[in-house]
Amino acid sequence: MTASVTPVALARRLLAILSRDGDRLRRIDDYLHGRHDDPYMPPQADDEYRLLARRAVSNWMPLLVGTPAQALYVDGFRRGAREGGLPAQVETASAEWEHWQRSRLDARQAAIYRGALAYGHSFAVTERDTAGLVRTKGLSALKTSALFEDPANDDVPYAALTITAMPKGDERGRARMWDARAEYAVTFRGLDDEQGITVTRVRSHGASECPVTRFASLVDLEGRTIGVVEPMIALQNRINQTIFDLLVAQTYASVKVRTATGMAPPIRRDPETGEPVLDEDGNPIPLPINHNARRFLFAEDPDVKFGSLDETPLGGFIESVDMSIRHLAAVSQTPPHHLLGQIANLSAEALLAAETALSRKIAEFRTAFGECWERVFRLAVELSGEGGSNDYKGEVIWRDMESRSLAQAADALGKLREQLGIPAKGLWKRVPGVTQTEFEDWEELAEDEDSVRQLSTALTRATPDRSVPEAA
Repeated sequence: MTASVTPVALARRLLAILSRDGDRLRRIDDYLHGRHDDPYMPPQADDEYRLLARRAVSNWMPLLVGTPAQALYVDGFRRGAREGGLPAQVETASAEWEHWQRSRLDARQAAIYRGALAYGHSFAVTERDTAGLVRTKGLSALKTSALFEDPANDDVPYAALTITAMPKGDERGRARMWDARAEYAVTFRGLDDEQGITVTRVRSHGASECPVTRFASLVDLEGRTIGVVEPMIALQNRINQTIFDLLVAQTYASVKVRTATGMAPPIRRDPETGEPVLDEDGNPIPLPINHNARRFLFAEDPDVKFGSLDETPLGGFIESVDMSIRHLAAVSQTPPHHLLGQIANLSAEALLAAETALSRKIAEFRTAFGECWERVFRLAVELSGEGGSNDYKGEVIWRDMESRSLAQAADALGKLREQLGIPAKGLWKRVPGVTQTEFEDWEELAEDEDSVRQLSTALTRATPDRSVPEAA
């Protein structure tokens, strides 16, 4: 894009992107929150059918998003090597990590991951607040758009816009927009109303590039972002249809039907005259037959025959649901036991094999999101005036979220220490569940113990041994 593009033209294009993608993103949002398409039913379906259709919704989408998102947790940041030296140690006192804690991203990072996994992308803006402190916060994909010169390869947007209030009645909508130099306030009458847009420059944001970062779970070479929900909608509809058919069969055909032939049903009669009571069309009104499991059917006419219609077997429907869920697990790379809850009689090797595809998918997400966080950290130190704004060798540290027993990990770490000679301190971060704060506490305790040990050794050497008799 050329530098001559005006802020108003940028706002028009960014709002047009939201208008273009709005239906697709809202459909994804509906499926994520259980608002699915109705299963097929006859055109003359009554209210009872529609009630069964509502109950047939079995929403698997939150699980497909939450399973990988729960394995994504940034636990630290390591700056890159300086002038050919060794990489810096992970420190909680660094400017990058202070910005992280100030932004409360320990908890808020999950919403950014879930948005990117569900819709294909989410955003974060890094800026100074009213107190002059640098903070980062997430932005919704439903209300935010960004322009890239090369959407497939660029990580720096040319401009970005997020809606803060939608138009309502005579009240105009409001939005914030950023380019490489400044922040703007945007008002608009509608996403497609190009003439009703006004743009006002608010301030210079202080960064050398647009302060909005896109978190994309997967970007193809056409620049399209793909989440985990949209490709699974067809499978979700199949599961809902099968469960609806199961509920219909269970409601209407899951019990034996008793039949009687050669016998007219009893009719309602006038208690005084004994004459049949007729309806509006002149037909006798039949009496309801009160039949249940405690009652026995009989008839005086010997020509009456009783029979029964067998119930519809439900096993085929249940197997079909199970098959569809297995297809969902295979296509989404989610372990089947996460969806089906069947973990009995599975060996450790079988569980590891089932988790392999999910682990590879999580590794791919960590690589993509890690690059995004590194840009956020560069923006943060630039806005705060600290060094490191050009640190492209920094590394995000992800917490090890694999479930392993402490005894198993301790045994493996002990073997690494004894057989390969790896220093014990180098293995501390391999302990399951250890945080950066705990790691630094261990370092301080180790230094204290080492100081006490050195003092004890020095005193032992300086004190003569009284148990040895002195030479005459």
